[in-house]
This record gives sequence, structure tokens and C-alpha cells, in this order.
Amino acid sequence: MFPYLWDEEQAVAQSLGAACTPDFFLFDSHRRLVYRGRLDDNWKDAAHVTRHDLKEAIDRVLAGGDPLEIQHPSMGCSIKWKARS
Repeated sequence: MFPYLWDEEQAVAQSLGAACTPDFFLFDSHRRLVYRGRLDDNWKDAAHVTRHDLKEAIDRVLAGGDPLEIQHPSMGCSIKWKARS
């Protein structure tokens, strides 16, 4: 189990610049955004994943280091934004 955010009004997603699903955001213990990007290097076939980008970023942050130097954008469906009233 892990914490997640239900962003019904999409305000947080828009403020963070989310572009597609899934778009992963990792914050450090000071609530600073330290990673934004993909889960891994193969969104089409889990059997062919060779790099677990989000896990590596989490491991680095938990060890007191910096997250990945190169952060690849997420790849997926574009977010369908609600009409603002």
C-alpha cells in the first residue's frame, strides 16, 4: 500500500504540468518534487522492461542521494482535462 492523491478537480495535476497517464511524481521528505517521469523503459510489455526508472529514483532518494539525473517523460494517453467553469 502506498499513499496517492485523488485529484478530482485536476488542479494538482495541472499545477505540476502532468501531460499523460501515468505520469509519476516523487517528492522527498521536504515535499520537494525530485522526480517526474516514466515508471520504466517499456510501457508496452512488462516482460521486456530493462530499467525501472521510478524504483531507481525512489531508492536513491531513500538512500539520501539525488534521484536520476536523466528523467524520461511518461508515455501514455494524454490527459483529458475537464472543462473549467
